[in-house]
Amino acid sequence: FVFQQYNLLPALTAAENVAVPLLAGGWNRIDAVAEATRLLAQLGMEDRASSLPALLSGGQQQRGALARALVHKPRLVVCDEPTSALDAATGRTVMELLSEVAVRPDRAVIVVTHDSRVFEFADTIAHMDDGRIQTVETGAARAQQIAAQATQARELYA
Repeated sequence: FVFQQYNLLPALTAAENVAVPLLAGGWNRIDAVAEATRLLAQLGMEDRASSLPALLSGGQQQRGALARALVHKPRLVVCDEPTSALDAATGRTVMELLSEVAVRPDRAVIVVTHDSRVFEFADTIAHMDDGRIQTVETGAARAQQIAAQATQARELYA
């Protein structure tokens, strides 16, 4: 799970936080931290791997929490607002990584978000209101709809 609260252990570095699931799974410390550092580098945090959480920005903490959730290659990843503290480019990097996980036939990713930039990465989008699913559509259809709305807005304000 990737929660809105990052829940990083304050006394551990970013790499050590990411390595925790591997250590719990029996990995030796050197290999676990090396794998954690590799994943942090994929998320653009190679220079922050040895930093404590208090020295990381909110977006960096969010990426650390995401790396911790992915490091042990789970079959199901559930993310609550995984791009909320990220700029557009970093959010795209995160969603590309989650997409790489999701395309595997034995894996699934569920993302709960208000961020419409995430829709283009989705296979299926379920819109909820007051805890109930209102509509279900494909991600490609929604991405096309958003692109059309953006074009209309640009033309309106041009």
